[in-house]
Amino acid sequence: MMLEVRDLHAYYGKSHILQGVDLSVDQGEIVSLLGRNGVGRSTACKTIMGLLPPVGSVAFKGRSIAGLRPDQIAHLGIGYVPEDRQVFPGLTVKQNLELGMKRAGVEGRWKFADVFALFPNLAARQDNPAGVLSGGEQQMLTMCRTLMGDPDLVIIDEPTEGLAPKLVEQVGTLLDEIAKRGTAILLVEQKLTIALRISRRLYVMGHGRIVFEGTPAALAANAGVRKEWLEV
Repeated sequence: MMLEVRDLHAYYGKSHILQGVDLSVDQGEIVSLLGRNGVGRSTACKTIMGLLPPVGSVAFKGRSIAGLRPDQIAHLGIGYVPEDRQVFPGLTVKQNLELGMKRAGVEGRWKFADVFALFPNLAARQDNPAGVLSGGEQQMLTMCRTLMGDPDLVIIDEPTEGLAPKLVEQVGTLLDEIAKRGTAILLVEQKLTIALRISRRLYVMGHGRIVFEGTPAALAANAGVRKEWLEV
């Protein structure tokens, strides 16, 4: 198993946000983590990535990573795309991509040509400062910068939020391509249609816990879970 999380707890001050989360992601899988806002999905991503202190077990490729720094976790092969688009606005698009490489100037499975083929807008603006890109283009840049680090697992938090429908489709295409190249994905996503289409398995969170685990077909058939934990 690529990623195994067992009985994971996390806190913001005295607030107990994650209350015993269990989840796993295998090699090449797309696994979606669903739920309403505020149930702990982003907190789970941050805790796995070492941005919050974990209480419980987090293992990557059989090795415990609980307590490691985010940079150490990244060097082991986990990429993280946060929900807030964190680009370096004064650097060019290409320079932002270069910063994602594990070793300067060394391309891995993902090369500049791959990124630019998938997102022609980034190719056309590769010499422009990232700060002048649209919000959607900055989201694409953040995702592609993470891929330039050649991760074995990518944690992606709300990649389609606020994007135009055309860009949402491009994100779906990119996620499919990532999985085809053998990189596993843990995806936090609000749009149920995308999650059902591309995921192999799904988890639904509620009140800091996993309340459902199963296939897209099983969730599509379970109106009770969708009504109680997903529908607004």
